Amino acid sequence: MIADLMTYDFLRQTFLTGILIGIIAPLLGTFIVVRRLSLIADALSHVTLSGIAFSLFIEKKFAFYMLPPLYGGLLFSVLGSIFIEKLRSVYKAYQEIAIPIILSGGVGLSVIFIALADGFNTELMNYLFGSASAVSKSDFFTILIITVFVLFIITIFYKELFTLSFDEEHSKVSGIHSKQIHLLFIILTALVIAASIQIVGVLLVSALMTLPVAASMRIAKGFKQMMFLAIAFGELAVMIGLISGYYLNIPPGGTIVMVAIIILLLSIAYKRLQESKMGAKQ
Repeated sequence: MIADLMTYDFLRQTFLTGILIGIIAPLLGTFIVVRRLSLIADALSHVTLSGIAFSLFIEKKFAFYMLPPLYGGLLFSVLGSIFIEKLRSVYKAYQEIAIPIILSGGVGLSVIFIALADGFNTELMNYLFGSASAVSKSDFFTILIITVFVLFIITIFYKELFTLSFDEEHSKVSGIHSKQIHLLFIILTALVIAASIQIVGVLLVSALMTLPVAASMRIAKGFKQMMFLAIAFGELAVMIGLISGYYLNIPPGGTIVMVAIIILLLSIAYKRLQESKMGAKQ
């Protein structure tokens, strides 16, 4: 496989992209899980799929490459995140309803554009389940820019995001512009989801944002430790998943998620073992 990595550009781009996704997906996933917004990843992933399907429809029906699928997905995902935030302000007492509304809209648009493009094709299947060959050089550099941007924003606004995640009322009293910060956060989430889809796939991207975090929650002793452990678990899942997917000749999304589930089960078992040891000592 090392020889193939040296030979084929697309494999190098896929693995480098996997490393980037393994950092930013669990990083943002930590804030998402703490804020109890785990379903937002599912909603935005389906909106992203509608953007990808729209791009493929335009390309097929009008025979010109107006909007590459990744950028179509990014555009729709960001617009979907903005609509979620707008709906949250409309339904102030039932803010969570914004997520299924946008998810339903994303699914509906996806079905329409897929049908107009004469159904599923190989390229669209790659976006559904991930692919080791779907990442072009331009896609890689786009994802690299997204990664740098996400890390920059998280570093600059870490204190505000942390406060907003645990106590939104306190953040407002403290003078934090909670609406603006939340909008920025949800746009970051949209960018990360769109960037992750090529490796993990639409149907599984939310797992990469939540499973490593769920595993780290069992053994971490603080928020920062949970965040770094989630990134470590995410990287481990992506690397093992990509390698096993390569050798088994199957989409990497499934193998990445199964490795993440194994890590989660091991963390739960480790925690129970620690608790049983402490109980025995007492």
